Parts: sequence; C-alpha cells; structure tokens
Amino acid sequence: MRLDPAQLGLAFDSSPRTGDELLAILKSRGLKKIDACTLTRNARVMVSFRGAELRIHEGYLGASPEVLDAIVRLVEGRTKAIRREAGKYIVANSVATDPSALRRRERTHPDDTAWSARLVEEHARLNAASFANALSPIVVRVSRRMKSRLGHYSPAAGEAPAEIAISRRHIRRHGWTDALDTLLHEMVHQWQAETARPLDHGPEFRAKAREVGIPPRAKRQVD
Repeated sequence: MRLDPAQLGLAFDSSPRTGDELLAILKSRGLKKIDACTLTRNARVMVSFRGAELRIHEGYLGASPEVLDAIVRLVEGRTKAIRREAGKYIVANSVATDPSALRRRERTHPDDTAWSARLVEEHARLNAASFANALSPIVVRVSRRMKSRLGHYSPAAGEAPAEIAISRRHIRRHGWTDALDTLLHEMVHQWQAETARPLDHGPEFRAKAREVGIPPRAKRQVD
C-alpha cells in the first residue's frame, strides 16, 4: 500500500513514526524506485537499498529535510558522483544511536600517537591512490585492546565520528607493510559505509579489495 503525506496528515517538518510514513515523505521529495521501507537498529549500516526495498535506521525518522533529500539522491542519483556525495552527506549527518558511544571508544595511547599520525597520512595517500580521493578524512587510531583482530572500521554514530582502528600488536608483530594492507581493508569498509552498501565481506567487498590491490580475505588472526 502506498501512502502520501496528505493521507497521513503529515507536514514535511513533522516526524514520521513508521517506515510507511517515512517512505511517503521520501516519495513526496522525489523517491521513485522504492516501494518498501524497513526500519532497522543496525548501527553499522545506517541506510541501504536493494531492489525496491529501502533499509534505514529508525533514528532517521527524525532526520532533517536536507538528510531526507540526500537519501533520495542516494537512490535516484543518475551518476556515481551524485550518489557518492549523497552517501557521504548521510554518513556525516548520521543519527544518534547511543549517546555513550563516543565515551566508550578507546583512545590512542600517548606513546602511540606518532603511529596514529602516520596512519592518518597513509590514509590520505591511499585515498588518493586507490579511491580517487572519494573517501572522507577519518580518525585512524592505534588500539592496545585489539588482541585477535588486525583492524576495525566503525561508522559514525551520534556524536562519535567514524574511525579506523589498527591493532598495535599487529603493527609490532607483522610490520608496517602488513599494517597498511589492513588499513586498506578497513578503507574498503569505509567505502561501503559512505556509499550506503552493507558492511560485509560479500562479493562487492571482495571485488573492491582486489581493485585496490589487497587479498579479499575476511580477516586474519594476529597470532
């Protein structure tokens, strides 16, 4: 069943309460390709679509008109550039999912700040070399908590910005070249998030990993 704002008694500046109501508002703003809107609580993939279904975090029920228009451009954009910029805008204006998320995140140890700064520089270099500068600048920190994982990408969540974490143990045990491969792996996840793709290790991830020159493996143990 298709609804429109008039049927729902909704104004553009009112907050929808269901997926159908949100879909009606998006359609009133130009959305055409989507027939179903599913609300989720997935903080890793805030907005994604496949076929005629849009999956969107429930926090976007209170999104601003600008963010709603970006969602429409993400789905309806005629060029990759339009869709990419829309995805980056959506990520930059992610909804709050957990007010304590920023406080819970680990911070780089003072002794590891030089490594962190170098990783940020390498992110900028690899962004230019492998992603045509399509990715947003991002925090890249060194983690002392990560014992079995090499790295991790966290999308923006409320006040917590997006970030990439690289294991300190990984850097020390495997060296800088392997650490940069891990950074590229996490940058592929960043690319997924900023282009509204699922954060997974599926076919699109593997294809993009091969494109940027890294093995398309899901993970490798530190030990």
